[in-house]
Amino acid sequence: MQLFGAKLHLVKPLGFEITDKYLKRAGLDYWDKLQIELHESLTEFLEKYAMQENAMYFATTKGKHCYSDINYTNQQELFILFGKETKGLPEDLLQEHLSHTIRIPMREHLRSLNLSNSVAIVAYEVFRQIGFEKLEQISNYF
Repeated sequence: MQLFGAKLHLVKPLGFEITDKYLKRAGLDYWDKLQIELHESLTEFLEKYAMQENAMYFATTKGKHCYSDINYTNQQELFILFGKETKGLPEDLLQEHLSHTIRIPMREHLRSLNLSNSVAIVAYEVFRQIGFEKLEQISNYF
C-alpha cells in the first residue's frame, strides 16, 4: 500500500473485481498509488515468501496474541495476512502457525470488524511502533 510505502499482495480467488468501475464505486481513489502483487493462490504466495525468511503474522478473530502486543520493529520483511471477510484465513494455516496469529480485541459475541478497518488498525500500529516513518507527521494547514 503505497499510502504507507508497503506493497499490497492480493491472493486469488478475489471476492471483488479489480476494475475502474468497481474501484471508483468503492471510493478507492488512491488505487493508482498502490504497489500490487497478485498471486494465483495462497500456496503460491507462501512458497514465494517463506515464513522462515520473513516475519509473518496471521490476523484472525481466533488469534493467540493481541495485534498491539507484537513488536513489529526490526523486522526485515513484514507480512500481515488477512483472510476473506466472509471466512477469514484457512483453519489449517492458523493451527499450523498459532504462535503467529494476531487479533483485534472485540466485544464478546460480535463477529469482527470489516476487512478495511482491520487492515487500517494493524497497519497504523506497525507505523506507530516505527515512529510513523515515511508518514507526514506535521500538518501543513495551520
